[in-house]
Amino acid sequence: MNWTIKAFNELTANEVYTILQERTAVFVVEQNCPYLEVDGKDIQSFHLLAEKNGEIAAYCRVLPAGISYEKASIGRVLVKKEYRGYGLAYELLNKAIAFIRDELKEPAIQISAQSHLEKFYASFGFQATSNEYLEDDIPHIDMLLFFAE
Repeated sequence: MNWTIKAFNELTANEVYTILQERTAVFVVEQNCPYLEVDGKDIQSFHLLAEKNGEIAAYCRVLPAGISYEKASIGRVLVKKEYRGYGLAYELLNKAIAFIRDELKEPAIQISAQSHLEKFYASFGFQATSNEYLEDDIPHIDMLLFFAE
């Protein structure tokens, strides 16, 4: 597995295409949720990818503070179907959290998590900060992770 994290302007055209293709496959088609996938935030974000055999196995978008929330955020977290069940999501989140803490030097991370993944995110130290709400007809919950100083 080859892991990379790149700012948008460091991505090749093929990488951008593949990222958008995988995100659409998971979030629009698999989850049967029509929404505007290209939301204007990619240009200001970092993109964490795990590649194997020339394809994206896992991906997430790391958003610096001030883009989605006042705090840094992680979004568009996905593991391609054929790579699920091997712990890639845990590795992906650990790498994203470390990047935000160590490279961006942010004190906290705020996310909007799909409710069924609350325990997954809690395993990294995220705590629920809202009641459940619908976003694109999918139950979500706001969560925060603060780093110890």
